[in-house]
Amino acid sequence: MIKLFLMNLLLSFIWVALRGSLSYSDFIFGYLLGFGILWIMNRHEDDRRYFYRVPKIIGFFFFFLWELLKANVQVAYDVITPKYFFKPGIVRYPVNPQTDFEVNMLSTFISLTPGTLIIDVSDDKKAIYIHVMYLRSEEHFINSIKTGVERRLFEILR
Repeated sequence: MIKLFLMNLLLSFIWVALRGSLSYSDFIFGYLLGFGILWIMNRHEDDRRYFYRVPKIIGFFFFFLWELLKANVQVAYDVITPKYFFKPGIVRYPVNPQTDFEVNMLSTFISLTPGTLIIDVSDDKKAIYIHVMYLRSEEHFINSIKTGVERRLFEILR
């Protein structure tokens, strides 16, 4: 999988060199073009994880960007209005990771959104304690993380 990623980067740099302009749009187009070429070349191979993960990574990037934007607008609105809408709370979030890396990545992405902060991870790594600024319902918060960030992140990592 790493070999295909590096080959894809090489193809995108070759595309940028052939175009003669170092711009983001040329690099992205070269990456997508290289992805298509590699997909055609490797469509009869058994290991196709790379070709399934790249679209999921791109989708996760846009999903997380949207969640980040929503959380920033919510916090900014609360800061600039005279009335505070805080309903802080601490949530015990159950998690079923396979590795420590999965716990670390999930904790990082939860903490990156404004309004949430990881307080602690249990010793057995089966629960994460999260401080939430806008906690309306604990079940709703847990469900939104489970079906949002956790599901998409574990699809990429597993």
